[in-house]
Amino acid sequence: MNRRYLPLLLAAALFIPSLAAAQQLHPPHHNRILVVGEGEASVAPDMAIVSLAVMREAETARQALDQNNEAISAVIAALKEAGIEGRDLQTSGLQINPRYVYPQDNSGEAPRIQGYQVSNTLTVRVRDIEKLGAIIDESVTLGVNQGGSISFTNDDLSATVTEARKRAVKDAMERAKTLAEAAGVGLGPVLEISEQSMTPPPMPLSAKMVRMEAASADAVPLEAGENVYRVQVSVTFGIQPQ
Repeated sequence: MNRRYLPLLLAAALFIPSLAAAQQLHPPHHNRILVVGEGEASVAPDMAIVSLAVMREAETARQALDQNNEAISAVIAALKEAGIEGRDLQTSGLQINPRYVYPQDNSGEAPRIQGYQVSNTLTVRVRDIEKLGAIIDESVTLGVNQGGSISFTNDDLSATVTEARKRAVKDAMERAKTLAEAAGVGLGPVLEISEQSMTPPPMPLSAKMVRMEAASADAVPLEAGENVYRVQVSVTFGIQPQ
């Protein structure tokens, strides 16, 4: 035998056993079962996010802004007095818009400005949900007359999401066992697992509070309910012939 071919033959001899071992560790794609498992876990919310807005109208932009500043400052002061920390208060919108009067006839006259409208929107995180109704009521009393939405969420989701993941994996295992039994094969080891998605609860609650009036009750009645978090995992199993 020509000696120059000897290294190639040795390399081929070493490659064939390693290839066989790799095929055992990672069987061909058609020898696998791929399933998607779903799991969910629910938890009572411990935090609310509410949008509060003050709108004021006046003949000039300066007057409307001054009136708005006075009202929103009183609201912020009351929120802090109620225990809301500065980190949980955020100005999320400020608008200054002219109000036009349009001619009623076909005279061709251009619209004229009749006054100005100023809106200042504040996003508030309320970490004590039991105070939420009273906070909204007091805010309306102090000048809030517009709003956006209320959403109930959780400050720390780690334990809830972990439970949802465990249930998703368990669901995937049960699905795979059912498929294997139906196909008359044995369920092999887990070859691959990945999280596909984590779905937060369907919030916020749509609640357009346009032109809110001061409530007559001591606090606005609110129900927080439960938040449901859903997780999907993709799991690949090997197949063992029976």
